[in-house]
Amino acid sequence: MKKTILALGAMLTAEMEDLERKYHLVRLWKEPEPEKTLKTVAQDVVAILSTFNGMSVTKQMIEALPNLEIIAQFGAGMNNIDVEAAMHRGVVMTSTPDVPTNDTADTALALMLSVLRRIVEADVYVRVGKWGSSPFPMGSSLGGKTIGIIGMGRIGQAIARRAAAFEMKIAYFGPREKPHLPYHFYSDLEDMARAVDILICACPGGEETRHIVNARILKALGPKGILINVARGSVVDTESLLAALTHKDIAGAGLDVYENEPIVPPALISMDNVVLLPHIGGHTLETKSAMGQLVIANINAHFKGEQLLTPYPSTPVRAA
Repeated sequence: MKKTILALGAMLTAEMEDLERKYHLVRLWKEPEPEKTLKTVAQDVVAILSTFNGMSVTKQMIEALPNLEIIAQFGAGMNNIDVEAAMHRGVVMTSTPDVPTNDTADTALALMLSVLRRIVEADVYVRVGKWGSSPFPMGSSLGGKTIGIIGMGRIGQAIARRAAAFEMKIAYFGPREKPHLPYHFYSDLEDMARAVDILICACPGGEETRHIVNARILKALGPKGILINVARGSVVDTESLLAALTHKDIAGAGLDVYENEPIVPPALISMDNVVLLPHIGGHTLETKSAMGQLVIANINAHFKGEQLLTPYPSTPVRAA
């Protein structure tokens, strides 16, 4: 008899079909009455397939599934999961932390190039027939600029490697210095913002980093500074960012994430010095497929009694 997995969102078609060949899959997000369905299958569910952009794994849901053993996250972040409730129940968790790293770093570089070289504006300029009738405003070079990366984890380091190829200077801020890295470390974010041309958010979300980029940091970044966010929308105080852009406290911004996704403030949309992406940092066919395969591998390993490939947290924590 197949074990029952509660799916709260979709992976790519091939991975969903692979999972369904091995397990009984309940697609809760497609159910017309999800609460009723949840009660019906509650005793059977032993695993949850969670997706970063799908339904939330709440404390109430975890408590309603007495035989739940594992939550497998299709994504690097765990913001949509009540991690504390899962740990308290002794439910193991997995994520896909390394897979989107390179694509997210590529996105950060794409945003930098787009803002500094005015790529989006230039595209519109050509499309509306202005080329030849009026001069296009000059952009700014990446080479020689100093970037300050908030968070020097996997993604931060991937961004730094790419920036080095553009002959950029690199600094970083984080909870602790990493002596093995050849980049300048700042223990104070405001000091780093004051010293760099481009501030890049590449840190985890959550309460510890909520609004870490605020009015004070943006003021320190200065009127020639650029903000890039490929982390989480919660990292940047939206109201402070809007004020800084409106009053020219900073020169521009490139954003892939927002505080209230998919809602983007109309004021941001109206600004031509801001490049806006729909949270596509790791949104490539190759990455999504690899993420799905890792999710399945973790689920298979758990039910075979084998070691998880990417447990969350990476260091096991004893349940309360």
